[in-house]
Amino acid sequence: MSSSTPTPRIDQPAEPSSSLATGGTDQHGARAHSDGGWGSKVPVQTRSERFRSGDVTAFPTVTGREVNWKFAPLAKLAPLLDGVLDASPYPYLATQTAGADVEWGRSDDPRVGTAGLPEDRAAAAAWSARDAVLAITLRETGQHESITVTRSDFGRQPRAAHTVITAEQHAEGIVVIDNRGAALLSENIEIVVRDGARMTVVTVQDWDDDAVHVSTHFAEVGRDAFLKHVVVSLGGDVVRVNPSTHLGAQGADAEMYGVYFADAGQYIEQQVYVDHDAPNTRSRVNYKGALQGQGAHTVWIGDVLIGRSAPGTDSYEQNRNLVLTDGTRADSIPNLEIETGDIEGAGHASATGRFDDEQLFYLQARGIPEEESRRLVVLGFLVEVIQKIGAPELEERLVAAVEQELTEGRTVLAAPMTDVVVDSGADA
Repeated sequence: MSSSTPTPRIDQPAEPSSSLATGGTDQHGARAHSDGGWGSKVPVQTRSERFRSGDVTAFPTVTGREVNWKFAPLAKLAPLLDGVLDASPYPYLATQTAGADVEWGRSDDPRVGTAGLPEDRAAAAAWSARDAVLAITLRETGQHESITVTRSDFGRQPRAAHTVITAEQHAEGIVVIDNRGAALLSENIEIVVRDGARMTVVTVQDWDDDAVHVSTHFAEVGRDAFLKHVVVSLGGDVVRVNPSTHLGAQGADAEMYGVYFADAGQYIEQQVYVDHDAPNTRSRVNYKGALQGQGAHTVWIGDVLIGRSAPGTDSYEQNRNLVLTDGTRADSIPNLEIETGDIEGAGHASATGRFDDEQLFYLQARGIPEEESRRLVVLGFLVEVIQKIGAPELEERLVAAVEQELTEGRTVLAAPMTDVVVDSGADA
């Protein structure tokens, strides 16, 4: 394979489904207990060692005890895990420049699998069911290309989708996937950024209130290429978007951003993974969320692996959650694994808390009413990430959507808070 086509590091252990959650060799810190009867098997603890397959039958039934499913509301996800999925082509609206193409491809399109393979049953179910592939391509034209694909007609029956987004060598541009309307959807999105290309991929989850959406993103970033990946989750009942990025060529660079707003009873989850697998790679991960209303629940799990083959890595990840009312829950788990001592820097941090009283005091001291002050603090907190998108019209729309969320929740924004701020981080 030529240098212009990155080769993803994809492992497919040849093990029966009954042992998929285990590894066949001893891992540091994991040994069989004399009374445990583990035999030669120990739990898989490293993200890169998880089993991967495009065959749904290779994955056992999800019970909720698995590390990557322990927070999720499985009853609502059951049709996407164990049911029959309609993966036929769906209607979409595309707005694009001359150097951006979108077309339907066959289920056996050779681009499928270029960026990765499923690590869980939901992604494998959508992968196995695919009837067609939506292929989006940015060509090198010397201009900044753009394409927006709006999807709003999935309906309420279980559906599957597969999308492959490719930035050709030295191409530059932005791809926006704008999700609206009703949905009961499981999908895979593959992203390939070839050598020297620079691409931004934005997915917006602005679903109806009863929508259920499970999405896995796989990204492969080539030599001296750059990917900006942005996840915006505002609507829906259950939204689970898990992006992973493989920096498998020298000089690969990725920035991964997320912004989310969970209302009463809403569940939003993100499991982010960055795999540094080549020299002089760089990554930045920054996710921010706000929660308001009884039962609002968000989950953020960030995994960063700096492998032995990645000297000179520069990496940092963080998650910040702003709790607006009592009765909410924000789970935030940053993980950092380093296998080489020759790095530029690496670190992670997580914080969950309420309003900053000093910020409120500053604004109120200048004549701004308390309710308006709280609105400005929340908006400023989230807009920092929204402004990273680089598409002014979309940014304006998302800011307006956040303001609408705050307006609808204005009666609870002034409620007294009893939450304790928790901040944890580590640097290496």
